[in-house]
Amino acid sequence: MSDYLVTGGAGYVGSVVVAHLLEAGHRVTVLDDLSTGFRVGVPAGAEFIEGRVQDAARWLTSDFDGVFHFAAYSQVGESVADPEKYWTNNVGGTMALLAAMRSAGVDRLVFSSTAATYGEPVSIPITETDPTAPTNPYGASKLAVDHMISGQCAAYGLGAASLRYFNVAGAYGDCGERHDPESHLIPLVLQVALGTRAEISVYGDDYPTPDGTCVRDYIHVADLAEAHLLAMDRITPGEHLVCNLGNGNGFSVREVIETVRKVTGRPVPETVAPRRPGDPAVLVASAAAAHECLGWSPSRADLAGIIADAWEFARAGAARG
Repeated sequence: MSDYLVTGGAGYVGSVVVAHLLEAGHRVTVLDDLSTGFRVGVPAGAEFIEGRVQDAARWLTSDFDGVFHFAAYSQVGESVADPEKYWTNNVGGTMALLAAMRSAGVDRLVFSSTAATYGEPVSIPITETDPTAPTNPYGASKLAVDHMISGQCAAYGLGAASLRYFNVAGAYGDCGERHDPESHLIPLVLQVALGTRAEISVYGDDYPTPDGTCVRDYIHVADLAEAHLLAMDRITPGEHLVCNLGNGNGFSVREVIETVRKVTGRPVPETVAPRRPGDPAVLVASAAAAHECLGWSPSRADLAGIIADAWEFARAGAARG
């Protein structure tokens, strides 16, 4: 049994990782300022501290065996409109966390990174050796953190893993997507199926893909969580491991919409809208490094299964009002 601090553990991915840690018998403390997370999302059994990651030194002691770091703002559009917010929180907050870890002698870190660090892909599937050229301040802030972590590992012996997610979806029990506002495709389409949204916008249907709509790599949030636990167990002092996490397959926007129709049995009206600037036609990950380094492979890669779990969570939320 180990003691872990989970920053941002009231958010979507963080809460599912907390649930997995508790199920594995670990003691978990969640640190979250609830600016984007939800207190109700913190699994029972975890200690909860409402506070900012910038102030982690107040609570981080040598009693902790490691840190899972999810506390970050993650809206691409917002980062373009207000980049200072992203540099201050995502980069400044992580700098404070790393200093607190070093002061407390806590030397293991798993960081929630993103595929946005790559920017426009130069090849498909995307590998960890591909160029990193983020096209927005959100991706740039995450890449800056990756560079900071590499420096801490080389200079101070920190052992760390940065896990670069692609499109996370699905739900795990009472833990699912509660973003406000929501920007992810699957929960937005499910809102249409629930009747709380009139229609789903398809941004561009003339891409060079089989059905003309963008193709993305969707990974089940529970698979993602399992990768985090494996990463913490395989961390090596002084080394910074970087791994992509995806299912290795792509699904188009129209495939997602049609699968929602089949899973829910409900109509999903759609309308075609202009392309959004900066949307690549295809984003699919190679997870070969995660398989080799972590012994991880996604076990819930079926799109219908991912959507079914998300649908159950969405319906439960609608029933609660």
